[in-house]
Amino acid sequence: MNTFQMLLYLHVLAGFTALTVFWIPLVTKKGGRIHKRVGWVYVWAMGIVAATAFYMGTYRIGFDDSQNAADKSFAFFLLFIAILSASTAWNGIRVLRFKRRTKRHRLFSIDTGISLLLVLSSIITIAIGWVNQFPLLQYFPVIGLFLGYGQLKYWLTPPQTKMHWYFEHFGNLIGCSIATITAFTVFGAPRLLNISSISIFLWFLPTVVLTPLIIGFSRYYRKKFRISTIK
Repeated sequence: MNTFQMLLYLHVLAGFTALTVFWIPLVTKKGGRIHKRVGWVYVWAMGIVAATAFYMGTYRIGFDDSQNAADKSFAFFLLFIAILSASTAWNGIRVLRFKRRTKRHRLFSIDTGISLLLVLSSIITIAIGWVNQFPLLQYFPVIGLFLGYGQLKYWLTPPQTKMHWYFEHFGNLIGCSIATITAFTVFGAPRLLNISSISIFLWFLPTVVLTPLIIGFSRYYRKKFRISTIK
């Protein structure tokens, strides 16, 4: 078994773990022991998913001569998913460390750098998609632009509400789950079902389903906490 195969198995195992445990922090008591412990399992699993996806995508693009144009397009998507997963998981955790901040975050920091990387990789991936006429790359990275812009705006503007970190935390981690489920839809499901491809509409289904979930959670908790602005 070579390195690529080992990392592929690790990638699948970590991805399956993330998909399995993601829902538990959503339905358990926020800040409780189960929420925290399972949440960390999810974050570490997504870290492994991102790292292995980045390696495999880079390998297929730069070192695997057997890949055709379509294969390389999927490899670029794998790279983008790696950056999207890493950025959203990272920000989802880092906002907890700075929950008491009242001013804008440092302009030059690892946090703003990772968010900027997500924005730039989204633009590059979209450009590659249009050059190769690959719809998944043409349109899906728009969500990366949206999330990356939101992250930069969050870090570079003073907080406006007392629970700002709360909404940024679950928004980023649900965004991370979009990457996970989409990757499974694109790569995992066709192999499990033994089919060559699935409809492009199914590729975007996780985004369509989970984006309203982010909005719904935000509205629910704003009413529950009766959010007030910082004076």
